[in-house]
Amino acid sequence: MSEATPKAPTACVLIIGNEILSGRTQDINLNYMAKSLAGRGVRLMEARVIPDIADTIVATVNEVRAKYDYIFTTGGIGPTHDDITAECIARAFGVKLILNDEIYQMMAKRYPPGGLNEARLRMAHTPEGASLVPNPIQGPPGFRMENVIVMAGVPRIMQGMFDAIVHQLNGGPPIQSRTVNCPLPEGLIAKGLGEIQARYPELDVGSYPTFGRGTPETNLVLRGTDSGKLAVAVGEVVALVRSRGGNPTEL
Repeated sequence: MSEATPKAPTACVLIIGNEILSGRTQDINLNYMAKSLAGRGVRLMEARVIPDIADTIVATVNEVRAKYDYIFTTGGIGPTHDDITAECIARAFGVKLILNDEIYQMMAKRYPPGGLNEARLRMAHTPEGASLVPNPIQGPPGFRMENVIVMAGVPRIMQGMFDAIVHQLNGGPPIQSRTVNCPLPEGLIAKGLGEIQARYPELDVGSYPTFGRGTPETNLVLRGTDSGKLAVAVGEVVALVRSRGGNPTEL
């Protein structure tokens, strides 16, 4: 009897900020994290964009941290009045928001006498019991409470924080991805593609229509951790496209 494939750890990303919801700022952090998590063998199951509203943040954090192995939050840990993520995480865990001495000492060395004002000190507060997430770029670190990892929203800083902690995650086999371009509209292959998905429930088979060359085409994306089954399923997809009169190309 063969051993069962270990269950891949799961993750959720919470993008916090009114500036994202208003359209003023375009999020690019999700794409960065999703690719890195896949390589680590962590399956990103959900992503949400939520406003700078304390009750919403607290309720959402408590909901998703009970469902997934890892929660990553971005945004809301700066010096202004609407940077409320740290206090919301403290509320979610039922602990105090405290002045973190390690962050305070870092900041005290960075600023000249009198430069560490009340606004900047907001960034030195973390929930009681939190461990720090290194910030190799600039500014104070992020922090972690159990399975919730809190990072800045500025992409370059977030990426530095994420890269500093991703190696600590318990991962699984890397999630591999193969893409087949089909020069046909997806309606012509939908039934057969559904049958392939049913034969390989351990794989994710996605269909994404495009008009990249001015005519209806479909990119067929297969993802999974078993390279053997992935290769067989890709072969079946290629055969399906050819049977419908298309000339498939693997991208």
